[in-house]
Amino acid sequence: MLKTLPKNTIQLYLIKIAKWFNLVMPIVVLFYQENGLSMSEIFMLKSIYSIAMVATELPSGYLADVWGCRKTLLFGAIMGTFGILIYSLSGMFSSFVVAEIILGIGFSFVSGADSAMLYDSLKAENREEEYIKHEGRITSSGNFAEALAGVAGGLLATISLRTPYYFQIVVAAIGIPAAYFLQEPKHALERTHLKMKEILSIVKLTYQQPEMRSAIMISSFTGAATLTYAWFVQPYFQKAGVPVSVFGILWTLLNLTAGVFSMYAYRIERLLGQRITLLLIVIFISLGFVLTSVEISLAGIAILFGFYMIRGIATPVLKDQINQFTDSKVRATILSIRNFEIRIIFAAVGPVLGYLTDTFSLQTALLVTGITYFVAAMWSILPFLKKTKKGKSHYSLGKS
Repeated sequence: MLKTLPKNTIQLYLIKIAKWFNLVMPIVVLFYQENGLSMSEIFMLKSIYSIAMVATELPSGYLADVWGCRKTLLFGAIMGTFGILIYSLSGMFSSFVVAEIILGIGFSFVSGADSAMLYDSLKAENREEEYIKHEGRITSSGNFAEALAGVAGGLLATISLRTPYYFQIVVAAIGIPAAYFLQEPKHALERTHLKMKEILSIVKLTYQQPEMRSAIMISSFTGAATLTYAWFVQPYFQKAGVPVSVFGILWTLLNLTAGVFSMYAYRIERLLGQRITLLLIVIFISLGFVLTSVEISLAGIAILFGFYMIRGIATPVLKDQINQFTDSKVRATILSIRNFEIRIIFAAVGPVLGYLTDTFSLQTALLVTGITYFVAAMWSILPFLKKTKKGKSHYSLGKS
């Protein structure tokens, strides 16, 4: 099987696992609360993280296109490790802010560059049509890693809520040698001749294409929605009366669910077609928010699993929709635009949702998010749906 894997795939698996084997996520809200933070402050921290990503997302995408994905991935892995190190030694909101800024920068240098490296590695072997399959599998490896980390993190948290952070340093560091041993595809090396002005002109062209703009926007709104939902899961567990000892197990099962559906996302899209798949993603993610706002109970946890099924399908499908019409010379930049929009949306709505949760209720915050996402997603997807009614779109940015 290893002989059939495209070049760089093993390293990209390791980078994904290093990023998503998140020992702290199952108990992070409890860790913050132990250190005296409110839900408003928690969402404020995550907004700061998003702002740090927003500030460096496009520059990191540009650097990946002109400097090379390998170097940006290596830098991102180093920054990610350093940010976790600061967290493991800190106990104050101000220190957490510094750590979040460093982590946000590190994440921005990895996001986009990893998918660009995968697509260009496949393109070098004339295997672009396999992108959804491999992106889905790499994404599922991240979900599986996060799932296993849920169990491990929960066990480590029985020692103390800070112990998972110590072990997270070692996990994050795995990404450093993995990125170092990546090899840039030959055809991608020509990207080093592009100047910032040329990159920006192609980005401008991107937004002049209605269908491409639609593809980026629906992916951005969906990414922001699923990110937001993940931060509601632990408060939902608390409101539903789930014992803290079970948090890690449920977190594991949720991410295993997303991982399995990511792995088979390409088959689901092939069966249903792109248009129906996109519509189902929007409808079921919206329903996920609305239904969990109505039913907060142990039985309602089944709704969380339904949401994570759709989350697993959405990531590879929506990334492929962008990738298949993007020039290799600016692939990392275009994917960074997607990530840029996700983080700027989350940075804007995060504090509002934290306020709604603290001032009104978790149910109110969930309901408002679900309705807002549905309106925004349907608005952004309409140009693409109109185009696909007439047949497959043939727009392009001058693919090479």
